[in-house]
Amino acid sequence: MCRWIAYRGETRAFEQYVTEPVHSLIAQSLRSLEATARTNGDGFGLGWYGIHPEPGLYRETRPAWSDENLRYLCRHLQSHMFFAHVRAATCTAVTRQNCHPFVCGQWMFMHNGFIGSWNRLRRRVESMISDEFYPSRLGTTDSEAVFLAMMGAGLVEDPVGATRRVMSELCKLVNEEDYREPVRFTSALTNGHDLFAFRFAENDSANSLYYRTAGDGLVVASEPLDREFGWEEVPTNHVLIGAASGSIDIVPFLPSELRQLGKERWSAQTVVAGAGKGK
Repeated sequence: MCRWIAYRGETRAFEQYVTEPVHSLIAQSLRSLEATARTNGDGFGLGWYGIHPEPGLYRETRPAWSDENLRYLCRHLQSHMFFAHVRAATCTAVTRQNCHPFVCGQWMFMHNGFIGSWNRLRRRVESMISDEFYPSRLGTTDSEAVFLAMMGAGLVEDPVGATRRVMSELCKLVNEEDYREPVRFTSALTNGHDLFAFRFAENDSANSLYYRTAGDGLVVASEPLDREFGWEEVPTNHVLIGAASGSIDIVPFLPSELRQLGKERWSAQTVVAGAGKGK
């Protein structure tokens, strides 16, 4: 499985999280501690926000540990909001278009997980992408397909609700007839201001996810980047909402009855009502 980090806060250089810590993302690309795949060498990517509304993007198919350009970029690039991702491919080719993060307009997304029997379900999942967003489909991964389906499900107006609707439909697909295919969805999503991090799984165990705060800064990572105190685990089947205001809430994501029926029962108002009960 892939490893990633997301940062929101004061403008900082990427190297403080991507290359410098004792268990940095570069270190995790060589030897992750909490993933089924210890090595994540099937490409990497950086995404960040600067002076433009849409994010900048740099993706490469070489292993992160062997690309000298990555260290130079991380030393000089600075942002108040950035993503970094190292990939362990599951069922699709190692190409630049398949490396994370993915971008559509102002929104950016990255993912650690998979949809079981992707070859069997691919056409049906891609049919969930609306005509408006299908031209943005550049790669072949399940991750990008889910992201674009979320865009069409109303992500701009209701990020958590749109994600919930798409996951509900996926759960219905993987549980149809006699199938019980796994879904793992540990992902990060941002519009350049707000940060959303999901930890969810169906018919499987969810991939690891942690967060730490320091002042107004928020770091979310697949694994702790160091041995210092302050790292907390995001519970399974929850979403962390890091609002632009600086508030952080952790709320339930997808109740079991919704996964079983594949119907939208929770509204965006439910998430708002639950906000403030987390950190």
